[in-house]
Parts: sequence; structure tokens; C-alpha cells
Amino acid sequence: MTSTTTTKKPATKLDTLEKLLKRRNGASIAEMTKATGWQQHSVRGALAGAMKKRGHTIASEKIDGTRRYRIVETSGE
Repeated sequence: MTSTTTTKKPATKLDTLEKLLKRRNGASIAEMTKATGWQQHSVRGALAGAMKKRGHTIASEKIDGTRRYRIVETSGE
């Protein structure tokens, strides 16, 4: 008998970042640095570069004195 096993590709740090940003309340820089192990400037760079290359629009707002970032759904696609 032959068994076909599909191996799922392990999640990358960008995948982790994307998952955090898709949450309803998004994520703070501190949450993203903790989840990825990246420094703050690397997280900001990923938001400005890689997430946009993946086709996401990032919104930020200050909630209770903390800046939170999230992916916003764009309409018209």
C-alpha cells in the first residue's frame, strides 16, 4: 500500500504577522515583536513592505493610548 502524506509548509513569521493583523482588534507593535522575535523597526518594515506586497492595506488607530495595526478589507475586488 502506498500512503500519500501531505506535509503542510510551516508558518513563516510573515504568516504569523498576518494572522495577528487579521484579528478584529489587530495588534500592537509590542505584540508583533513578541510573536515574531523581530525588533520594532523590522516589524514596521514588514508592515510597510511585505504586507503591502501581499496585497493588504494596513490601518492603524490609537486605542487607550496604544497604537494598533490591522488589515482592512478593501471593497471593489
